[in-house]
Amino acid sequence: MSTTRLFPPGFLFGAATAAYQIEGAAHEDGRTDSIWDAFSRVPGAVVNADNGDVACDHYHRYRDDVALMKDLGLQSYRFSTSWSRVRPDGGPINPRGVDFYSRLVDELLEAGIKPWLTLYHWDLPQALEEKGGWTNRDTSLLFRDYALSVHDALGDRVGVWTTLNEPWCSSFLSYTAGAHAPGRMSKRDGLVAGHHLLLGHGLAIEALRERDPALELGITLNLTVAKPVDPASAGDLDAARRIDGQFNRFFLDPVFHGSYPQDLLEDVVGLGLDEAVHDGDLGLIRQPIDVLGVNYYHGEFVSDRPAEHPLLAQAPTDRATSSPFPAADGVYNHPQGLPLTAMGWEVQPDGLRELLRRVEGEYTGPAGVALYITENGAAYDDVVMADGRVPDAERAEFLRLHLGAVLDAIAEGVDVKGYFYWSLMDNFEWAWGYEKRFGIVRVDYGTLKRTVKDSGLAYAEIIRNRALS
Repeated sequence: MSTTRLFPPGFLFGAATAAYQIEGAAHEDGRTDSIWDAFSRVPGAVVNADNGDVACDHYHRYRDDVALMKDLGLQSYRFSTSWSRVRPDGGPINPRGVDFYSRLVDELLEAGIKPWLTLYHWDLPQALEEKGGWTNRDTSLLFRDYALSVHDALGDRVGVWTTLNEPWCSSFLSYTAGAHAPGRMSKRDGLVAGHHLLLGHGLAIEALRERDPALELGITLNLTVAKPVDPASAGDLDAARRIDGQFNRFFLDPVFHGSYPQDLLEDVVGLGLDEAVHDGDLGLIRQPIDVLGVNYYHGEFVSDRPAEHPLLAQAPTDRATSSPFPAADGVYNHPQGLPLTAMGWEVQPDGLRELLRRVEGEYTGPAGVALYITENGAAYDDVVMADGRVPDAERAEFLRLHLGAVLDAIAEGVDVKGYFYWSLMDNFEWAWGYEKRFGIVRVDYGTLKRTVKDSGLAYAEIIRNRALS
């Protein structure tokens, strides 16, 4: 017996991408190096020495890609603008770079697709990194200027603006663990970068709100559910607390409460965070927002005792041998016996339901902030059939399970407004290069041909029916 579960009226279905992962045209029309262009040239930093020079060639194929989105029935498309394309080297505005995004937005609107803009998805201009990157406080001010430049060009047609995507990755994973660009390995740098990213968020929100009060403004955070392996173990409980503090609360608490959690401050005492926080910073960071985007892929099952693989054991290079958490040395992630994606991540849909309940209860609900899932997806080793079909049943099931978890959360009273699958198409998967495929559309990297996978067809059916069977 099958049951049909309906999505609420107005629930928004979309898909997401990021500029460096799909655009290509890395050095065309005035664009200069980002930190990912530079990082990709470091021996051993990226699997197979891959880079984003061509990626999916979306820069030249965006019209066809938007037509594909329309065929899938997507209601919204979450994309990012490239700082290195809009203001190369962090300097003056580049009209040719801005024009690309203007044409993309027009194409989306013509197709009836709502543009959802992210200002920063990790592609800091390399010239700014050479001046200290996100450890330099001036970068926060320059980010505000960049945000206003993008608004000057697109603000008349784009209503939803996300400042940052996953600042946990662009601080701790990038400046402490060394796994992402710029590849630094410093506890202090990760904490300082994290604070300056949040400061840049607050400055941009303040400036955009002043420029246009009608905008829907927000931030996207990758969040997790951290649970102790043994709830009776003080060490395991503390491991879960530390991961929750440095993964979730480091970002949620300043944005919503205007303060860093006291236990987290005690965890990182002497590592530079207190020096980075100036008077008035936390008030700026706590600017009222309209939207919180939650990115969720899997949970954490942690202990202070080693497991077969420590936190980040799945990282593709030896740059990520240390924990990305500045004060979580000796925390280990244990397997829960759940199915795995090709990333080695456990499939844990109920974690999404639990996470959404917590976020709304402690943060978005009291603040009256709309809650969206802005990324959720899975990599699998797809096989292309002789007729060209891509029967990715595992990804289709992952999609259904997590949309089911969203409906579970809604049934429990959580006001989730929409869902964006990651990713629209296979792309440059950061330090994994082109080794991992998350898309509901397959990209043949030799010919750049797009093929809708079975998961894409399944998603299109869900959107068409506004129901999950």
